[in-house]
Amino acid sequence: MAFFNWEDSFSVGIQEIDMQHQKLVQLLNELYEAMKAGKGNDAVGKILNGMVQYTVSHFATEERYMKLHNYPDFATHKQEHDSLTKQVVDLQEQFKTGQAALSMKVGNFLKGWLVNHISGTDMKYSPYLRAKGMK
Repeated sequence: MAFFNWEDSFSVGIQEIDMQHQKLVQLLNELYEAMKAGKGNDAVGKILNGMVQYTVSHFATEERYMKLHNYPDFATHKQEHDSLTKQVVDLQEQFKTGQAALSMKVGNFLKGWLVNHISGTDMKYSPYLRAKGMK
């Protein structure tokens, strides 16, 4: 059983962004499985690094579309992206330097911000961007 299951209710109705969200869910599940299986720090660290890099890339995609279509709440959304990125990068640095071990607490934190960001903040831009012709 997966740690985090994608649900249709998470869909923002924009194919590229939905696919990226699904990839983030997949990466989170890979991270969870690696932690659960007791894989070493190198293996877990690689998955975490991949998740951080993919998250940054995904946020850049969202921001590009919001800017392209003059999304009125862009500044607030970007601020949330910056905050989430800082939290995840800080976590990554703590893991790299041995200050923090990855645990279910970390997995639950990542799952929580992903769910809250998609179902909260991202759902706010969805109708606007779809009305601009994005599918």
